[in-house]
Amino acid sequence: MSLLDLPLSSDLDRIGEQLHALARAQGTLQELLQAVVDITGELELPVVLRRIVRTAMDLVGARYGAMGVLDEEGSFLAEFIPLGLTAKELTDLDGTELPRGRGLLGHLIRHPEPLRVEDIARHPESAGFPQGHPAMRTLLGVAISVRGRVYGNLYLSERKDGQPFDQHDEAVVRALAGTAGVAIENARLYERVRAGAEQFQRLLLPRLPDLSPFAAGAAYRPASRPAAVGGDWYDAMLLSDGSCVAVIGDVVGHDLRAAADMSEIRNMLRALSFDREVPPGTSLARLDRILHTLGEGPVATALLARLEPAGDAWRLHWSTAGHPPPLLLLPDGTAEYLDGEPGVPLGVFGDLPRPDHARHVPVGSTVVLYTDGLVEVPGQSLDRGLDALAVVASQYAGRPPQELCRALSGHHPSDGHDDMAVIALRTPARTGGA
Repeated sequence: MSLLDLPLSSDLDRIGEQLHALARAQGTLQELLQAVVDITGELELPVVLRRIVRTAMDLVGARYGAMGVLDEEGSFLAEFIPLGLTAKELTDLDGTELPRGRGLLGHLIRHPEPLRVEDIARHPESAGFPQGHPAMRTLLGVAISVRGRVYGNLYLSERKDGQPFDQHDEAVVRALAGTAGVAIENARLYERVRAGAEQFQRLLLPRLPDLSPFAAGAAYRPASRPAAVGGDWYDAMLLSDGSCVAVIGDVVGHDLRAAADMSEIRNMLRALSFDREVPPGTSLARLDRILHTLGEGPVATALLARLEPAGDAWRLHWSTAGHPPPLLLLPDGTAEYLDGEPGVPLGVFGDLPRPDHARHVPVGSTVVLYTDGLVEVPGQSLDRGLDALAVVASQYAGRPPQELCRALSGHHPSDGHDDMAVIALRTPARTGGA
């Protein structure tokens, strides 16, 4: 090869630029593929939206990013999710109304094509920034569509290297926007399924009747997984002798069958509980025999408790079928688990005797019944969850029972993998002896 056959310097420069562009494209492709995995792996919509913004910022090296979600008519921004602002920048913007879709943001709403701007202030449709807003010169905006309709816009500003956004950045963010649309639709579908499952479960649960003079509260939370209709339930009723019966239970399984079994068991146990002459253990034993006559019946844990008048105080009489123990909150806020022989779950052996337990309960005490979803964390000791629940219960012991139940279901130690139910009864002052 002669010297005349060698590439010229300009050719070498061009080849070097092409190799650099190819390496950049390959690196970005790998990052984009990982971003697709990360985004589509999320199901909570707020988490998905923030993950989309953060991923776009990382892919193009942007200092600032935001997601603007359009209203139902698609005419203005109903939600604005900014990322990248420092604590000081957030403080400077405190009290400033979030963007609604004026200026360049409005241009993107009216014309949902990709938009690259090298100098925002010089753009004819720029409306400026509010007082305290950090300086921003460049902009890359890309619309995100869900099922053929523009859901919102992804905004990026200020590359960290000081360069304006280029065609490569635009192509990457457009590719991400396609994935983002799928992830958003999945998250919205997840929310609808979860809401439907929760509504179905709540329809099966009873509304607590007026239990006066007892103060009462209850709460239910579905599992964090979509369509995980559970078998947790609670119930309570007043008896004619002034006693109050409370039930908590959990049917094995997370599907429609478990929910249907739960409703059937709850109704049978409610009927059996009206018999004031038999102890709770006998009622559970009768229920167990009935379930065994059904053949392939469900397996469930349950706790049946009855607060009975006892002089100037109350007596708690209870029996469990493989269920966690009651939690007693004394008037001074002391929390105590009422341990006793737990028995075996319903639907396992139909002829076993059911142990009964009794405990004196002062006026102003609160009896808390709950399902294991409130305290159980995979891989951890159940005692840790029970201890954590007792701490929260002590902190809210003086609150009304409904507020107590909301606190327990909202600050539970478990990881939310299971549905959970909790019911609380507070003993009233006695008006006469018994």
